[in-house]
Amino acid sequence: MASIPSDLKSATAEHMTPTASQSGGLVMMVAGGLILGSIGVFVHESGAHPLTAVLFRCAFGALALGVYALATRQVAALRLTPAVMPAALATGVLMVLNWALFFAAIQQTTIAIATVVFHVQPFWVMALGVLLLKERSSRLGWVAVAVALLGLAMATGLFERSPEAFDRRFLLGIACALGASLCYAVVTLVAKTQRQISALGLSMWQCAVGTVALCWWPFVAGLPAGGQAWLWLAGLGVIHTALAYVLLYGGMRRLSANRIAILQFVYPVAAILCDMIIYGRMLSMVQGLGVVLMGLAVWAAGLSRRSG
Repeated sequence: MASIPSDLKSATAEHMTPTASQSGGLVMMVAGGLILGSIGVFVHESGAHPLTAVLFRCAFGALALGVYALATRQVAALRLTPAVMPAALATGVLMVLNWALFFAAIQQTTIAIATVVFHVQPFWVMALGVLLLKERSSRLGWVAVAVALLGLAMATGLFERSPEAFDRRFLLGIACALGASLCYAVVTLVAKTQRQISALGLSMWQCAVGTVALCWWPFVAGLPAGGQAWLWLAGLGVIHTALAYVLLYGGMRRLSANRIAILQFVYPVAAILCDMIIYGRMLSMVQGLGVVLMGLAVWAAGLSRRSG
């Protein structure tokens, strides 16, 4: 990617209105969510242990971000000042915890249930935005999030689960998913408020922290077997981490916590569609209605200017 001339940057800055900035943030977050929607396919096809997937997602992601920074002459964006280093390192730890807890939740429950519970995190984002950032929250924004969460529960088949299945293992999975959702909500707000750290730098340092934190794991579980497994794991790092998180963090800084909370639902909708198209797992009528509700919630949120 070629660097932008300084005169073009100045012209762009002069004509970039708040509405244009928000529109750009909307596009970036939708694109990031669509990319993340296929992450389950890559994890499944790699056949790797969850911690193995997390480790190499971080390692390949760090490598891809480093190459991108060199190619675009943005190495300076990776440097941290003493003032922002704690925030960058903290988000790295939180992201590793988020991924590890979410994968554990999948093992203890199911992908559907873990995804439903994890997506209470928009409530964390909105609540923390109001309490810590003093953002205003419209009634329509809260209603839209509630409708989207209900739609997600329907889309993943939560209401079709028998009461007898709520055993100790299941409850442990619920706790892991809740922990993962809180970790990700805090990361979201840090990405929004720490403007001294570039989206590129924040993503890079999260990958670096994850790589260092899990570098011991291959000595316990061994390395992935087969060339195809390595290709899928490389995709997790390059596509679902380097590319997706640069888009997401860049978009988050242009939008309010309310709008961010709604756009988080692009990811699960895309995941449901990937599951249906690639693996032929067709949705039931209730699940299809849930997807429609989620789409309506995203549309309703876009009508609320107070949310943006």
